Amino acid sequence: MEINHVWQTIFLGDKLFLAPIGDHPQKVLDLGTGAGIWAIDFADTFPSARVTGIDISPIQPCWVPPNCKFQVDDIEQPWGWSDDYFDYIHVRNLEGCIADWPRLYEQAFRHLRPGGWFEIKEFDIESQSQAHDARGEPLDENHIFRRWARVIFGALERLGKPGTQSRDHGIADALGAAGFVDVVEHRWPIPIGTWPREPKMKEVGAFNHHYLDESLEGFSVYLLKEVLGWEYAEIVAFVEKMRLALKDRRLAPYLNL
Repeated sequence: MEINHVWQTIFLGDKLFLAPIGDHPQKVLDLGTGAGIWAIDFADTFPSARVTGIDISPIQPCWVPPNCKFQVDDIEQPWGWSDDYFDYIHVRNLEGCIADWPRLYEQAFRHLRPGGWFEIKEFDIESQSQAHDARGEPLDENHIFRRWARVIFGALERLGKPGTQSRDHGIADALGAAGFVDVVEHRWPIPIGTWPREPKMKEVGAFNHHYLDESLEGFSVYLLKEVLGWEYAEIVAFVEKMRLALKDRRLAPYLNL
């Protein structure tokens, strides 16, 4: 998780966020905070802010800035804060973890003060090939990137936590339906590996590849074994094919953020 945080911060130009929240945000919420590194860094950057990180798992550190606290809770259940409470709500990397995104957005809208900001960053988990894009040649449907996406999307759908909302303007549309205005959508290709020539993107790609390589099996085993019923040997072979493809510089692999 820390590696993921590092490269995203580098990619954003050493920024933790993009929303125009001003210099003195007061009440900030980080949904699905994980180990809490984003919340801690934000609290260090804005000492006047009161930052709350919330996650269903109690994996956050004990030693944190005095203006940062963590709460163990399920963000898909009704929130305990009053309406119009937060100035800024931040979410990232929860694709495939949420059963009802529209309801989550509605809760965020209700608990943001008028003029507050909501920011979300999610991946389309289907890997792409810049080399194929440049040649105008779509990847074959039997390519491991395509097969991997179909399998993972199918497992998440069966689990009841779909992983496709980042496609076809799904996030922007759902935010608008929840009541948000001035919705700004970006779509960035994030390299996997050191194939880019530009130094910053080469560094981003190196961190991103390390993160994916380390997390690939852990992310996959539960979905493939417990949800889809695959044998472990089958899972290992499938993961290894994906791992090798992500290392293939000839593909110039990337993910859309």
